[in-house]
Amino acid sequence: MPPKSDPAHVTQLTSLKFRTVKSTRADFSIDDLLLQVEAHAPGVYRLRCAESKVLLDDKPGARSRAHAEMLLARQEPAGELVVSSVAPPDPQGWRLTQGDIVLEIDTDPFQFALYRGEHCVLRSEFCAALGRRVAGDVCTWRLGLELDCDEALYGLGETSNDLDRRGEHLVSDQPQARALPLVWSPAGWGLYVNTLGRVEHDLAATDPDTYAVSLQDRIFDVFLFVGEPVEILNQYSALTGRAGQPGLWPMGVWLDQAPGLSIDSVLETVEQFRADGLGLDVVRLAAPAVCGFQADKAVFEWDTRRVPAARTMLTRFQALNMQVAAPTFPGVLADTALFNEWEDRGWLLTNDADGSAHRFAGNAMTAGRRFGLLDLTHKDVYKAWSERQRQLVDEGLGAPDCDAQLDIPDGITARGGESGATLRTLYPLLARRALFDAVAGHKTPQEGVVCSTDLFPALQRFPWQMGPRVPNTWAGLEHTLRCALSLGASGVPVQMHGLGSAGHPVASMTPELYIRWLATNVFSANFSFQGVPALLPQAFDARTRELVQHWLQWRYRLIPYVLGIIEDSVRTGLPVQRSMALAFPADTLAHAWDTQYLFGPALLVAPALHEGRDIKVYLPKGDAWWDLNTGWRYEGGTTWTVEAGLDTLPIFGREGHMLCLGPTAQSTGEFNSARILDEVWMFGMPEHSPVVMRNKIRVMQMQGSSYIKGLEGLRILPSEGLEVKRRGAEVRISRAR
Repeated sequence: MPPKSDPAHVTQLTSLKFRTVKSTRADFSIDDLLLQVEAHAPGVYRLRCAESKVLLDDKPGARSRAHAEMLLARQEPAGELVVSSVAPPDPQGWRLTQGDIVLEIDTDPFQFALYRGEHCVLRSEFCAALGRRVAGDVCTWRLGLELDCDEALYGLGETSNDLDRRGEHLVSDQPQARALPLVWSPAGWGLYVNTLGRVEHDLAATDPDTYAVSLQDRIFDVFLFVGEPVEILNQYSALTGRAGQPGLWPMGVWLDQAPGLSIDSVLETVEQFRADGLGLDVVRLAAPAVCGFQADKAVFEWDTRRVPAARTMLTRFQALNMQVAAPTFPGVLADTALFNEWEDRGWLLTNDADGSAHRFAGNAMTAGRRFGLLDLTHKDVYKAWSERQRQLVDEGLGAPDCDAQLDIPDGITARGGESGATLRTLYPLLARRALFDAVAGHKTPQEGVVCSTDLFPALQRFPWQMGPRVPNTWAGLEHTLRCALSLGASGVPVQMHGLGSAGHPVASMTPELYIRWLATNVFSANFSFQGVPALLPQAFDARTRELVQHWLQWRYRLIPYVLGIIEDSVRTGLPVQRSMALAFPADTLAHAWDTQYLFGPALLVAPALHEGRDIKVYLPKGDAWWDLNTGWRYEGGTTWTVEAGLDTLPIFGREGHMLCLGPTAQSTGEFNSARILDEVWMFGMPEHSPVVMRNKIRVMQMQGSSYIKGLEGLRILPSEGLEVKRRGAEVRISRAR
């Protein structure tokens, strides 16, 4: 059962006394425990509480260090703390200051408040700020935070419902919860719970005015962030880690093999795409796993029943400029010679009751056959599995595809002692990291992707996140969009979308829905066609196929811009698709338009989520917006109904930004890396450097003009009323006279 969030079930920690202060940390005694408050970075406080012997242990074990490194990319604090008493000489509290950010702590009863300047952005619950309950070996902490009556809460993983998570109840280690550990409010604060243990988020579900966080761990360890949502994501990703670049080929369009369809049929589909002039770059093979350990020996090979000649298959795809992503799984089929051997060796997760290897029920990856899970906490097992995956990559495999987030029952223990909620949280992290090591660990800088739908702490370090399987309906389109926006708000930069689903009835996939879905996917991180014949372009009429070609040309032209957004996410932690609350926290009216999104920094997209040509769009205030379809300029803070045919969407450029487009292509293999840009569109007077080739293109303002250095040999499309003068690689933009 999940821990209770009711404060009556914990002992409240009330009496706080100051102990010592250093440049980055202040120590307090709270009842019989030690509380450390650390300036981990500017605008970031870390609160840790436990027995003194636990917190002051300067020689943690190897397992504890490994867990800490999995969760945090930056262990050492980088901020500076100024501590002063609130009411000297008899202090009733303490003020811990970082610039204009202040954490104010009252001593009796213990409670705290976060300030940005003079404005309080977050306050703990009165007399119930922090509590603890110890039952046997389980230590449960409860943090209570007050909420304003209209305060929204964002993040915490994937949802297909309202992006505001207030009113929900989540338990982190339940796979169906789809939870991640970051939550933030447009009011200007964020919270990250740093643990592999169970975390329960009661988001005003029990008490309408309280956000209660309960966690099971020896140490209470949370980070508090202060700032705009984009600043919070920046600090969060700097703290917990960021992913490297995916490379160029994952940016091209994908094709998912339909279950039961042969490799030859997939190759025929690819050839048809090429013959019809439709862009395509990657084939993702369907479950079950096409490679794995043999039943009688520890040899990792392709399944010859599905792939009779793996090298021949890869060569045939490469001849069509195609990469291959293939499903894999960290398991061994039960009741085989290898299962028995590795059970004796201790390489599989084991049952506490008798020490035997646990036999899991079959799933899609094992074609329904029972299996044992590799104990990836064992360094030799981890290394063996990762090295086997590296062999496949060396043979020409583009990316592994692996879902390993299983509902591992209690009573199963790994070699490192992990069990229960900790093991359920840790296992998909280890599986994804081992695969990423195989694909990108030997490259500098790290580059590559691992396909998965798993959610776990520090997920954003490992691209590439696959989207949900949704029905072939308008509701399904909205579902996948909301999932992407909620993951982006949780710190995950990329979600792949599917164009429909091969696992759902296809009768409701009309030509109109198909094109609207495709158009929305084009303005995302990326997407995949579904290999079932009824969901391929060839299943539709000639006009629909023309529209498919139109939108795929747009997709390939957008690749430089999307690459630039992902480069930006490596530096800032910002997602490709940004919700209105994330991008415009001060515009509360914009938050209600929660299926619109900012696509990178420059484009606002209002997808069509219903039948018909009329689409309503809200243009956030504080900026002017340029309609990509008409070139007209609109002031922000306004609502419009746009008439959009199937060859258009309401897309608006943000004033002061630029859109960099590449050439028309049928695959990324046709791109010239030395000339990836073909055209630049401007939205008003340029003020911001584009999110692509930042090291080569710079925008500067002087004397009422903008100078852009680095745009050589490109077609420049200025906004109306602007004059363009070119001199070599320097372009001067000024008002037309």
